[in-house]
Amino acid sequence: MNTDEQHIASAYDRDLEAIQALIMKMGGLVEAAIIQSAKSLEERDVDLAEKVRLADRAIDDLEERINDEAARVIALRAPTAGDLRTVLSVMKISANLERVGDYAKNMAKRTGVLVQMAPVNGSPAAIRRMAKEVEVMLKDALDAYIQRDAELAADVINRDIDVDQMYNALFREFLTFMMEDPRNITACMHLHFIAKNIERMGDHVTNIAEQVIYLVTGERPDEMRAKKDRTSVDVIKEA
Repeated sequence: MNTDEQHIASAYDRDLEAIQALIMKMGGLVEAAIIQSAKSLEERDVDLAEKVRLADRAIDDLEERINDEAARVIALRAPTAGDLRTVLSVMKISANLERVGDYAKNMAKRTGVLVQMAPVNGSPAAIRRMAKEVEVMLKDALDAYIQRDAELAADVINRDIDVDQMYNALFREFLTFMMEDPRNITACMHLHFIAKNIERMGDHVTNIAEQVIYLVTGERPDEMRAKKDRTSVDVIKEA
């Protein structure tokens, strides 16, 4: 490799390191948003919910910055096929992180409504446990990205089934509460939407893990996981 090629390679490496740092910063903000939105619901803390809502702007700004930096790298560095895959993967990961942040913001918005209603039997604690599972999955997915660990990424994908099952259990629980006492209907509908938001977060974290596998191996995961969140459909069919 001649001097010019070495200079280009080192500049490209610096650019990637800078983008990777932005991804990790964005991931940290999203992890915090997941935990804080669930905590605000469980503790009926409207101020914390508002903090989550306002913090979403920083997540959105980071996605825009990552996309701008990635576009600049593509335009200036003319990356090879393998390097281009890395840059495109970064853009897809940031897009999924942004969507997870949006779902956390939506959860926080419903807290302000739910605090005006009577609590529903331990449901906020169950939602917090589900959110914690997704937050740990996200942390592992980002670790897998940094470490280029396809095995860890595959483990994250497999664990999303647990999130789907938790959502199924909550859906049936909310349905029971609504049938037992019509006064629970409004609160349970809000809680159901929150649980669904968390289930969707799990899907986006899975997308990140799948992107890591593609980045490391150059191939998509062999089998797309079968979704396990069809409880609402099944219940309708049974009715």
